[in-house]
Amino acid sequence: MGILVQRYTYGSACELALCIATPIDPLALCSHNISPNTKALEIAKQVRGGAGRTTEVEKEWVEVGGLAHPLFSACCRSMFPMLTLLSMFYYICLRRRCRSGSRSEALGSRRAVELAQRASGPAGGGSVGGVSSGGELEQYAKEVVDFSSHYGSENSMSYTMWNLAGAPNVYPSSGDFTQTAVFRTYGRWWERCPSAGAPYRRTPRSFHSRDFLELAFEEPVYPTAVEVLETYHPGAVVQILACSLNPFSQNPPTDVRWEVLWSGEPSKALAPQSRQFSPSIRHLSFPTNLLRVEVNSSLLEYYTELDAVILRGVRERPMLALYKIPLIDMNDLSDGEDETAIGIGSQRHPQAGDGKYNNTGNGYFDKLPYELIQLIVSHLTVPDLCRLAQSCKLLQQHCCDPLQYLQLSLQPYWATLTDASLVHLQPRCVLLQRLNMSWTGNRGALTSNGFCSFLKACGQSLVSLELSCCHFLTEASLEVISQTCPGLQELNLASCDRLQPQAFSHVAKLNSLRRLVLYRTKIEQTALLSILTFCTELQHLNLGSCVRIQDYDVVASMLSVRCRRLRSLDLWRCGSLTERGLAELAAGCPLLEELDLGWCSTLQSSSGCFQRLARRLPRLRKLFLTANRTVCDADVEEMAACCPALHYVDILGTRMVSPASLRKLLQSCPNLKLVDVSFCSQIDTRAVQELSALFPNVAIKKSFTQ
Repeated sequence: MGILVQRYTYGSACELALCIATPIDPLALCSHNISPNTKALEIAKQVRGGAGRTTEVEKEWVEVGGLAHPLFSACCRSMFPMLTLLSMFYYICLRRRCRSGSRSEALGSRRAVELAQRASGPAGGGSVGGVSSGGELEQYAKEVVDFSSHYGSENSMSYTMWNLAGAPNVYPSSGDFTQTAVFRTYGRWWERCPSAGAPYRRTPRSFHSRDFLELAFEEPVYPTAVEVLETYHPGAVVQILACSLNPFSQNPPTDVRWEVLWSGEPSKALAPQSRQFSPSIRHLSFPTNLLRVEVNSSLLEYYTELDAVILRGVRERPMLALYKIPLIDMNDLSDGEDETAIGIGSQRHPQAGDGKYNNTGNGYFDKLPYELIQLIVSHLTVPDLCRLAQSCKLLQQHCCDPLQYLQLSLQPYWATLTDASLVHLQPRCVLLQRLNMSWTGNRGALTSNGFCSFLKACGQSLVSLELSCCHFLTEASLEVISQTCPGLQELNLASCDRLQPQAFSHVAKLNSLRRLVLYRTKIEQTALLSILTFCTELQHLNLGSCVRIQDYDVVASMLSVRCRRLRSLDLWRCGSLTERGLAELAAGCPLLEELDLGWCSTLQSSSGCFQRLARRLPRLRKLFLTANRTVCDADVEEMAACCPALHYVDILGTRMVSPASLRKLLQSCPNLKLVDVSFCSQIDTRAVQELSALFPNVAIKKSFTQ
């Protein structure tokens, strides 16, 4: 055994502890006429996971067994118990060091384990990206499965999420490139516009995500690394998750699990240059070829751009992960549970009043006013409310009070929300007024029937309903919404791109609507005109990237007649709008404060449409004329003269605006917060720097291409 310890050269100390902790009795081997060296070799192979190769450890076992059989027997009987205890003590020391050491030490130890795993990984076959010498597969995304938003058009590849499929197009170059993936928004100014919905209470502090994308890879692997290639304004990635479901499988499992590989807070890189973001990830108990990347661009100065995502991993589960040694799980050194990973309404503890837990005394809580306890409880998240309700009858009464559930955001728990969760919450939500279920229910976790049952029981008082990226929705779902929620004022169906066109006809029955978001949906012109005919109270309407509407002039004309209280209108990439429709819109909707005409290429400045627009709409706070090459100095000067309330202006891409007219706009609009002059050829970087120095409270944006 002394020879074994001295000459051990393979793997990590943890694998040595596993080998030592496997006792072998040579006397028992002799009684079965088995030579010690043969049996030792077999057991060593079992410890190694059945691999077909002989390690240095196995060779030493054979040597010891072959050289001195009696001596070997005596040593084993006397030394193995002690060595087993020593190995356990060594493991406890490592565990204690993991808990008490600094995070950098822990991550350093984890790196060492990962390198040892990669060095001893199994040899593998080919993959999309190739196989390293240690058997680690490198894969680029095969397909973009789902996403919440993108800057590009549904009918092109420029600035779309589909650019993330395959190898990088831009990296390591940095700058503003059309071949990258870009989300729809950045910064915090977007949330400050009148069209933005009010934030929800009880959102966990750990939930930072604002957008997401899901990527499918060719082959399922146990991930060892995930790399995100960011080519412009990096720092938006806040969470990376892996799914147990194979998106290419013909027989998907009933139980779909999402596990967090890495999570962090929003950040901002010191420079907008490209980088390869590769955080330390947790080990999985299942292979995966479906990743989800969630982002938050609120701290960034401009749009973040992603070029590719690389998944590295091995086909076989690593030995250390197989034995579940906690040493390798150091991303989270706390003993607490992740509240987003706990199913809402899960019953893990005995209920108050069951058997020996029956205790009628509530201590000092009995002396507190009911309203004060309600106020204290109102600061808890939804999972915490469900846990606290299991502690005692008094707190259960407070945690289940319907007044605690006037507004409910289930978006942070999209990965665990099921039909059973809604059934559990149903008795508490009879007074529900605002509900956010965005991102929930995908891949079968939530069904249309479960949603409809919940809404029939709890939707009578609803005034706001957020359902963006909810792919479980069907025509029957919208029909139930229209029948059950007569007082609904806000409805968000953004990126529900799997809803069939005929389903939107039911929205017309919600004649109390004030805010309607239909971004990236399949709504058609007939259904939209019906909605505008009956929903005359509309104040905020988002029709961005609704490519199935043929004639936006007809839509603008209907808005001017039926929706005269309109305050915000998003017509992002609505290509058929002309100066005739814009003139009718400006004449019929004088209260407009936000107007997004980005990428509406059919509008021509030579017709005078932008100048008439500025004169007709003096209340404008946000005006986006993105990528309209015809915007000129006269248009900008008319904005300066007629729209003093402007906060946000985007004239990206025009070649006909000079620094002088831009300066006049900055002088005339004291409330300006944002002006985007990217790709404006007459306004160079030097002019931007000079104007930024003169107007430090205005963020003047000008992107670059390296």
